[in-house]
Amino acid sequence: MSHEFRLTHDVDLQATPEEVWEAIATGPGVDSWFMGKNEIEPREGGRTSMTMPGFTGEATVTAWEPPHRFGYRSEPGEDGAFMAFEYLVEGRDGGGTALRFVHSGVLTGDWEAEYDALRKGNPLYLRTLARYLEHFPGRTAVPVAAFGPQQPDQDLVWAGLTRAVGLSEQVREGDKVHFTIAGQTVDGVVDTVLAPGFLGVRTDDALLRFVGGDGVIMTGHHIFADVDQADAERIWGAWLASVYA
Repeated sequence: MSHEFRLTHDVDLQATPEEVWEAIATGPGVDSWFMGKNEIEPREGGRTSMTMPGFTGEATVTAWEPPHRFGYRSEPGEDGAFMAFEYLVEGRDGGGTALRFVHSGVLTGDWEAEYDALRKGNPLYLRTLARYLEHFPGRTAVPVAAFGPQQPDQDLVWAGLTRAVGLSEQVREGDKVHFTIAGQTVDGVVDTVLAPGFLGVRTDDALLRFVGGDGVIMTGHHIFADVDQADAERIWGAWLASVYA
């Protein structure tokens, strides 16, 4: 069974339209707040790609009107499923930018669960975009995706993660984070939380994102420092393995 869907999200950003455009319509910009390693061919009809461990998603640019409108759409699968994304950017009098994000397409299979995940997940990524533009303007990040071992359920995932970063399971935005990884101390503050599936932590040089569901946890980190992506993913993967050992 297939299901057409359309989600619209509005967010106000502390940035100029040009800064927002760099964040949403260039590969390094998208690397700094969304998922995976991204490439965008800057023209209508150009190609986009997002690469994560074991997965590469490609799409075609459907709208290219800098700095006001950017869209792209994936090719339909054999079951007819596809996703389309559109960003509408408008400068505000007195400063700042209004961004409207429209996510549409066709879902198949267990579409209700997927739709619910998109409905909840999109605002979390847009909040990361806002944090990026507010705290790391003009900088670009190294994306770090690492996976933890499968757990029996998501509650156990959440309990292990919060304990490992020095938090209670009733974590709230503004809580302080302190832990050690590979001999390095990490100090930060919780800037986004949706238990038991999403924890966002901001440090002086990173937006750390822990994303989970169905007993699995992964990192969607953005590191604003000179680090090797493969080494960082190996280190975070080993850390997640130790958390759930």
